[in-house]
Amino acid sequence: MLGSSDVPLSRRHDLAMLDLDGVVYVGGDAVPGAPGHLDRARGDGMRLAFITNNAARPPGRVAAHLRELGVAAEETDVVTSAQAAAQVLAERLDPGARVVLLGTDGLREALTERGFVPVDVEDDAEALVSGYGPDVLWRDVMRAAVRIREGLWWVASNRDHSIPTAYGVAPGHGVLVETIERFSGVTPVVAGKPERPLLEETVRRVGGERPLMVGDRLDTDIEGARNAGVDSLLVLTGVTGLAELVAARPQERPTYVSADLGGLSEPCASPELADGEAVLGGWRARSEGGRLVVEGDGAPDDWWRAVAVAAWDHLDRTGEVLDTADVAIASTP
Repeated sequence: MLGSSDVPLSRRHDLAMLDLDGVVYVGGDAVPGAPGHLDRARGDGMRLAFITNNAARPPGRVAAHLRELGVAAEETDVVTSAQAAAQVLAERLDPGARVVLLGTDGLREALTERGFVPVDVEDDAEALVSGYGPDVLWRDVMRAAVRIREGLWWVASNRDHSIPTAYGVAPGHGVLVETIERFSGVTPVVAGKPERPLLEETVRRVGGERPLMVGDRLDTDIEGARNAGVDSLLVLTGVTGLAELVAARPQERPTYVSADLGGLSEPCASPELADGEAVLGGWRARSEGGRLVVEGDGAPDDWWRAVAVAAWDHLDRTGEVLDTADVAIASTP
């Protein structure tokens, strides 16, 4: 089942931890309405933190990009997996420790901010940290892999297998992590979502007693929130669509669902479920012969919530994902 809130989420939760791509922007453009939705949430007293698994860009550069899109953001509002990785290192190493850097500017800045000394792959060091970097040389990857196999402690910024680029979806840092892991037999400590460090670092830096993770991806954003023990809002402006939502595993299911960031400033009702049928706001969703059937009329957010609850109930009872091939998705008037 989904959670419910009889007051706007921006008043129930004092911190929104916002994933970026697919939530605030898509490619080079802001998600339609996103700047205004975020302004309204902030006006309700909600802190906003912009978090990313991408360790390549320093926070200042991310904040500047957000401002170009009309989203109010300062450098201190941005938290990256590079910063989370540096915090993981700080829990074990003393300031001044030498750390092999297999990455780019974002990781270098995060290391120096915490008092570490970034060094090359051939230098003496107490640990190695890796992150996405399009200019990382293969010879450095090979040397790093050998040193990890020989016992050098390894922290990885994230395990994302793909990354959006101007020329399409491309291999992400997770592909490199998997390669080194298979060669060395060593599993790294991972800082980014869905692991806990990035969300914990965000709360440490930005503050908040009732945080809410806001994301578009089930296997990083939503599963990460569950791993960290915080509530989550799934928005449907990014990679998750109807097929992914109905197939969500229990650990990938959000607390709340909304079509976009407008859901931050609204109450969120949960459907009533009886005999396999989910009912909310004029919509009725159920399974018929393994197919999803939705009837009625109402708000798009309520459509998504009714569908989610009916589909998850069917999946949990039968182990089968509902067929959504003939389903027409409710659209915003």
